Amino acid sequence: MTLLRASVLMIAMMLGCAQASAADGWNSFKSRFMTSEGRIQDTGNKNISHTEGQGYGMLLAVANNDRASFDSLWNWTQKHLKDPQSGLFYWKYVPGAVDPVADKNSASDGDILIAWALLKAGQKWQNNAYLQASDRIQRAIVDKEVVSYAGHTVLLPGDKGFNKTSYVVLNPSYFLFPAWRDFAARSHLKVWTNLIDSGMDLLPKMRFGDASLPTDWVALNADGSVAPAIGWPPRFSYDAIRVPLYVYWYDAQSLQLVPFQHFWMSFSRDKTPAWIDVTNSNKAPYNMAGGLLAVRDLTMNQTGYLSDQLTENQDYYSASLQLLTWLAYKSH
Repeated sequence: MTLLRASVLMIAMMLGCAQASAADGWNSFKSRFMTSEGRIQDTGNKNISHTEGQGYGMLLAVANNDRASFDSLWNWTQKHLKDPQSGLFYWKYVPGAVDPVADKNSASDGDILIAWALLKAGQKWQNNAYLQASDRIQRAIVDKEVVSYAGHTVLLPGDKGFNKTSYVVLNPSYFLFPAWRDFAARSHLKVWTNLIDSGMDLLPKMRFGDASLPTDWVALNADGSVAPAIGWPPRFSYDAIRVPLYVYWYDAQSLQLVPFQHFWMSFSRDKTPAWIDVTNSNKAPYNMAGGLLAVRDLTMNQTGYLSDQLTENQDYYSASLQLLTWLAYKSH
């Protein structure tokens, strides 16, 4: 009997350790970046908060079956960032400012991430209120942030300021293909499959310069041509690094991953530059680390390097990318 008890205890301890290690990345993320009110702080950016961070936090909470944290994040987001007029969210919250949401624009990737997390939460925890909230946000995104332009259905990066009439500004790292697929399955609205099709059509046109990579910000002209957008550095950098992540998450075998694989193949793993200017091939004077390197490893199918264990010095964005990469990997 004593032996049996000891065995049962040992198995319980082993299971406990396995669960603790599975949640280590998320627990570490929460303790570093999430306030007690449910606000995700961008530690690399003066501790501001934005809808992207709230959305990432909500997605990670669902994936780690942490409903208490999910509710905390969602409640804070509704209370502080919800725009009652548009049904979308103010993209940025500056703590300590007289008006923390002085910039009333939205960020479409943040809106999508929040709606996607609510959809997943509603399905996982059989909660109709989450599902209805997701449906409302999806409708607002279609109404305010999706346009038909130059023969394509495209997502503008926000509600205001990106439709310049003779061209529109796009951010290809906002092309959240796996979320759009889930929205299409939920609503059966054609607009989501149109966004996927147009996004997949546009990505090959965005292979700029010798690197053959997209820039963080891209102009889509009225004639259907594309170019790096004026007003931002013409770099494949911290935004566009998410393009291969979301493509992989949607389809791990996608040929859209090939340009990224070709580019990264020309560098040893620990000497891969963090960004490249596609117009003159100037590279970052420092190398990829943390979450950037995780996206590279995922894209190159060097998945043995992937982990949800964060290092001590990672900031919010690097940690987010690493944990999202882990989610994308585990989803296939």
